Amino acid sequence: MSSIDSQAAYSLEPLVQAVVHGTNGLFQGTSTPALTADARIKSRSTNIATKYRDEYMFTRELPRGAEIPGTQPSNLSTSTQLTLATARPAVDITNVDEEVQKVLDGLSGKQSKTRATKKVKQPTRDLVLAAADRASRQLNDDQATAAAAGQHLVRKRNYEPVKPEWHAPWRMMRVISGHIGWVRSLAVEPGNKWFASGSVDRTIKIWDLASGTLKITLTGHISPVRGLAVSARHPYLFSCGEDKQVKCWDLETNKVVRQYHGHLSGVYTLALHPVLDLLVTGGRDSVVRVWDIRTKQQVHVLAGHKSTISSVQCQEADPQVISASMDSTVRLWDLAAGKSMTTLTHHKKSVRALALHPTQFGFASASSDNVKQWRCPKGEFVQNFDQGNGSIINSLAVNSDGVVFSGADNGSMRFCDWKSGHCFQETETIVQPGSLDSEAGIFCSTFDQTGFRLITGEADKTIKIWKEDDEATEDSHPIDFRPSLSRRRH
Repeated sequence: MSSIDSQAAYSLEPLVQAVVHGTNGLFQGTSTPALTADARIKSRSTNIATKYRDEYMFTRELPRGAEIPGTQPSNLSTSTQLTLATARPAVDITNVDEEVQKVLDGLSGKQSKTRATKKVKQPTRDLVLAAADRASRQLNDDQATAAAAGQHLVRKRNYEPVKPEWHAPWRMMRVISGHIGWVRSLAVEPGNKWFASGSVDRTIKIWDLASGTLKITLTGHISPVRGLAVSARHPYLFSCGEDKQVKCWDLETNKVVRQYHGHLSGVYTLALHPVLDLLVTGGRDSVVRVWDIRTKQQVHVLAGHKSTISSVQCQEADPQVISASMDSTVRLWDLAAGKSMTTLTHHKKSVRALALHPTQFGFASASSDNVKQWRCPKGEFVQNFDQGNGSIINSLAVNSDGVVFSGADNGSMRFCDWKSGHCFQETETIVQPGSLDSEAGIFCSTFDQTGFRLITGEADKTIKIWKEDDEATEDSHPIDFRPSLSRRRH
């Protein structure tokens, strides 16, 4: 049986060869002929030679036109020539046949008989130490030669984190109840005797700062009160709310004397100019409106944001108006021209809070990704404060001692150092008895005029006053500072 199979296979071989020959003839015009062994070796050699020229020829000698004065480049080592990045005419990259051939011979295994038969010494400890000593002496000589030639090796400066200042921890001092809704806004009067609070219950309450007793309740808004500001130049209190209204209250008669109409939706924030009689407001219509307090006319309509304005701040020097928006940007405005000076796009999520430093020319912005510090007037990024747990930060406050407070919607509180960005205290607020744990949210906060008291408005319908622990010392509460090796620049 096996002999029959072998005869059949032998008889089919001429037929197979004829079919292969016919197929080659059919596709002869389109197929590429196979390379011979010599052509393949030549192609590989050409490829390696081309790569050799492209990769290494321009690093063999120094660039043109930067000769070291009074020094011959041949006197320097190769490492020094490359480090100094100075001078020599460009080389002719065509005269490299011998070197390329050496490389090709090495790749193909063609080594000289002397090198192949040479006995290599084993790397003993004495040989290693001697080689290291020679390398060290060569490096010192190269550096001395470079210094004599007027060139110095530039070393990248290491990042040195700023050591934080010590701050006493903060603790709760007083709880004030009186509102029947969330407390959404706070403002302290310039004399530091009383403060005002605005709530979802549509009322504005005036409280004595020293005792925490209620002085008077102002009614007039028909929606939650979202912003409050007390004038330092006039006996006026300004308020805004979700009813699109901006009101001016006379504190001598406790009545509304002016209303500013123009917003197309709820007004979420307002600020007073420290020198000029101007009021700045922002809200859901995505524009910042500048009002003349006396004439009730709009001075500017600052357009540019693409979402709700969450916070505005005013200062005496440019940029006189700073706004934060839910479109994750912060804008610095030129008040005289009525145009945007700078747009800060570093935040990745909605920016809900801004805070100006009382004494330094800078401000901070808060988002759920982090809290960032900026330098005026150009809005230069300074640093990120220590990261939190990713909660939504609704409020931000800074006092003159450099304490930065941030309050979140889950009740978390973080106290950071302005200078270094180090978080020296992280705690949570305490809800009043009878409230749900989900009501542990902080909506607004502010320091009093001295900076020794912190006032927070929360979701459990209370106002809490915090102060520094008088018994704390640097020994009892040391700084737990663990800086990272790198610094984020965005």
